[in-house]
Amino acid sequence: MTDGSGIEAGTPESNSPAAGAQEAGTPDISALTSGSQATDTPQSSGSVAEVPTPAPDAGLPGAPAAGAPKPGAPRPGPAPTGIPKPGGPSPRADAPKPHAVKPTGPKPGPAHLHTVVVPAASDPSLFGRVDDDGTAWVKTADGERQIGSWQAGDATEGLAHFGRRFDDLATEVTLLEARLASGTGDARKTKAAATAIAEALPTAAVIGDVASLARRLAAIVEHSDEAAAHAKEEKDRVRHEHTERKEKLCAEAEQISTESTQWKTAGDRLREILDEWKTIRGVDRKVDDALWKRYSKAREGFNRRRGAHFAELDRERAAAKTRKEELVAKAEELSHSTEWGPTSATFRDLLVEWKAAGRAPREADDALWKRFKGAQDVFFAARNAEASERDSEFEENAKVKESLLAKAAHIDPVADIDGARAALRELLEKWDAAGKVPREKMADLEARLRAIEKRVRDAADSQWRRTDPEAVARAAQFRERVAAFEEQAAKATAAGKRRDAEKALEQAKQWREWAEAAEGAVTNR
Repeated sequence: MTDGSGIEAGTPESNSPAAGAQEAGTPDISALTSGSQATDTPQSSGSVAEVPTPAPDAGLPGAPAAGAPKPGAPRPGPAPTGIPKPGGPSPRADAPKPHAVKPTGPKPGPAHLHTVVVPAASDPSLFGRVDDDGTAWVKTADGERQIGSWQAGDATEGLAHFGRRFDDLATEVTLLEARLASGTGDARKTKAAATAIAEALPTAAVIGDVASLARRLAAIVEHSDEAAAHAKEEKDRVRHEHTERKEKLCAEAEQISTESTQWKTAGDRLREILDEWKTIRGVDRKVDDALWKRYSKAREGFNRRRGAHFAELDRERAAAKTRKEELVAKAEELSHSTEWGPTSATFRDLLVEWKAAGRAPREADDALWKRFKGAQDVFFAARNAEASERDSEFEENAKVKESLLAKAAHIDPVADIDGARAALRELLEKWDAAGKVPREKMADLEARLRAIEKRVRDAADSQWRRTDPEAVARAAQFRERVAAFEEQAAKATAAGKRRDAEKALEQAKQWREWAEAAEGAVTNR
């Protein structure tokens, strides 16, 4: 039975339910069982599509090799679009075309974008035939199976039409193989798509190596479970790694929360941890919620501790401000004092207290210090002005003392000890009356005065020692003792007491040395 297009519906398989809507990622097999024919652009052999996968036959048995058509294959005619005849099932709008097949699933990045070569058109004459009356047959292991009827042209065109339908189906299988080999798609969805095609394949209206295609589909189904297991292991591994990363971030945040006092640095690090946290995906929901609570608690604890620190700092600065205001008031009271020594000491004490008071708020601290320093400057400027006047007076006093020392150069205690003593007394009286001198000249002037005093004093001491009766008497006594011991030695020698004589002579020698020393002291005076 034919419709208005001149194409016979063929076998009941042409209305297969596989033409209905499918899950995302499942190939469209609605055209597999339809015997219809429609116009499409010519199909070129060896079409190339870029998908995130290695070569489609990698590691899978039964995958066809890409390349030129087999010898003797007819040149393909217009490729069908898979649209059924009027009244038949409607095709999917997103059914893949053999010239531009786009894979489903996540979009790959450039690092794993591979080129998949779509298999060249097969030679349908090796796997089936179309009779002159339009009846189409495909060869199977159980013999030939009628797949439909071709009424839109001659038998050659019909054979090419059903061959192209097989090539479209083979392209879908190739993409499933590529997706499975790449590991980028969902292996379960790939398995479901392969199973759907395999189930529809025994009734598909295609002419080609159906047995080889069935083996390839079986291999996809077989390897899908392994790929799914591998994907699960990889997902578990990634989840474990990401969980460990978040646990480390939590531990670091907790350490910062309880230990760190570098508030600026620690606060910046907590924000960096949050930014890094947002980039970590794939953690188990319950675990992720628990870790997030730990991080949030740590951050809140740090914020509370930092807030308490700065609140205490504000209290300390307020107290420091009050104390410094008191110190400024005292300094301003003392700024006009003329008691230079005691007031200078008081200002030093106030400065020590200022440093111990700590820092007030910056603006207040700067203003208070300006007032405190101003009071100091007023006092010390007045003291320095008076010191300058005093230094001028001291310079005059120094000139007077220089003149006194120059006049004292004529004092000669050796020639006239009494005159030297009188001149020294007069010098000292005028020296004291002259007053203070500059600090830097004081040591030199005092040293020159002490030298004159020493010269007079040494001369007086020498004269006294020469006229001291006690020293003369002491020297005479030493001589008497020498004579007594020498006499004692003579008597012992006469008596034959040699040892007593030697002892007496030793004592006489010692006293002689003392007598000579005493006599020398009197003589040298």
